Amino acid sequence: MEWTGAKYADKPTVEVQAWVDAAPELVWSIVSDVRLMPEMSPELQAAEWCDGAEGAAVGRRFVGRSKHDALGEWETTSHVVECEAPRVFAWAVHDPETPTALWRFTLEPENGGTKLRQWMQLGPGRSGLSLAIDQMPDKEEKIVFVRLREFENAMTGTLAAIKERAEAARA
Repeated sequence: MEWTGAKYADKPTVEVQAWVDAAPELVWSIVSDVRLMPEMSPELQAAEWCDGAEGAAVGRRFVGRSKHDALGEWETTSHVVECEAPRVFAWAVHDPETPTALWRFTLEPENGGTKLRQWMQLGPGRSGLSLAIDQMPDKEEKIVFVRLREFENAMTGTLAAIKERAEAARA
């Protein structure tokens, strides 16, 4: 990730991608099951659908519990804002109109497998990162850059875990 000097209000983004030797439908069954994500993410500790929901659909909500050495532990409610099997699964954290973050998986058939992308955007809603920026406003660009780099590294690991799981399932 290259330095951009982005501020939180710029709604900075990060995206990673991987090629998975499995059909989009199989990869979709993994990325759209939020209960599996804690097994593939170092920060997300647990995720559960709300209101008795059993799977992804626009408007459904899920609660995630996360942990970070510097930020502590927290819980968020996310709202599914895009869900088009087996192509796109996206959610907004907290308020869908003014989310603290947007996350999206995009799947495309490619070379007999799946091109899988994970994308995220910070803001525009205030988050725990906003509190750190409030305390050190002169370091905002560095705080944003460090957090985006952490997300990029974690997302790269998540895609590697999804790839491993999907390719093992088709074997």
